[in-house]
Amino acid sequence: MTTTTARRPSAATRRLGYGFGIVAGMVGLVLVNVWPGWESVPFLTADTTEVLWLVNASLVAGVLANLAYLVFDASWLVALGGLVTTGIGLAALIRIFQVFPVDFSDWDFDGTALVRILLIVAIVGSVIGLVVQLVALVR
Repeated sequence: MTTTTARRPSAATRRLGYGFGIVAGMVGLVLVNVWPGWESVPFLTADTTEVLWLVNASLVAGVLANLAYLVFDASWLVALGGLVTTGIGLAALIRIFQVFPVDFSDWDFDGTALVRILLIVAIVGSVIGLVVQLVALVR
């Protein structure tokens, strides 16, 4: 029986990815909180404020994790960071599902069922991601 081990991308490639992750998180924070802001999204309701802190926490955690990876790029740290960021993201998804701060009543298409299905898929994917990160951390 032969086993193969997955090779990590080069350090330069990983650092480039971490940099993109930092930029994406920062852009997300600006788009949601500053300009144009979540209020400009027509299907989001005022209940969005109940989930916004978790969405922001998820974005900030991603930025901080990627900053940490730039400084110290150990596999165990990346797996641990993945656990933390995925866990916070999962909490945000669950809270969004509970609050459901969207309203499609003014639209020609009622996307409520579609958004709920997508949230369930994202929640299941996040749970799988947590298991994968835990296995990677233990390895």
